[in-house]
Amino acid sequence: MSTVGTAKSVREGSLEKRKAILAAAQDLFVRQGVDRVSMDAVAARAEVSKRTVYDYFGDKRRLFLAILSDASQSLVATARRALDEHLPKGARIATVPQLEQALTALAIDLGTSIVGSADYAAGFALVAQERLRTPTTRDDIATGAVEEVFAERIAHFADAGLLDTDDARLAADHFFALTVLLAYNHQPVPANPDPEKVRQTMIDGVHAFIRAYATR
Repeated sequence: MSTVGTAKSVREGSLEKRKAILAAAQDLFVRQGVDRVSMDAVAARAEVSKRTVYDYFGDKRRLFLAILSDASQSLVATARRALDEHLPKGARIATVPQLEQALTALAIDLGTSIVGSADYAAGFALVAQERLRTPTTRDDIATGAVEEVFAERIAHFADAGLLDTDDARLAADHFFALTVLLAYNHQPVPANPDPEKVRQTMIDGVHAFIRAYATR
């Protein structure tokens, strides 16, 4: 995953304006495309002056990257919280059924928190939109930190004899592909997902992961 850039420092006491600008830009960018949205339009939607938008973000490129940066930080915090809750270090998991139960709870939590979030859906839509417009772009919502932490958990359970893999990072990628990514693909309207469908996708995805990786 690539690392997104950061915008210039925000003046103390102006976080609400920053949030308003980011929310306005995100909505306009998703609906109309980044290249079609002017800074004037962002300022009007956020109910601030165009000078204020430039003072905070410099230009439209940095504004776009700030949206991805905020989504990245929020997603990493959400995923780390779910991992610590459902799959903490030192968890007493001694059997494959116990591991499947813990992974299922983790996946359902991620589905509710991430797939069910309109903000994350908008962020991922922006990434996809820009890649269609500029296939060589490396801009992304950074999830590498979460994947590394989860891979460490996978390696732990492989060492414990519950999972069979010599590439924990690849196994982690497969887990997210079978759960979070598949849940996104199954939603006709990503910003308004069906909670029960997301939940079932997560259950089925974890079961498929266990069938592929559990020791026999």
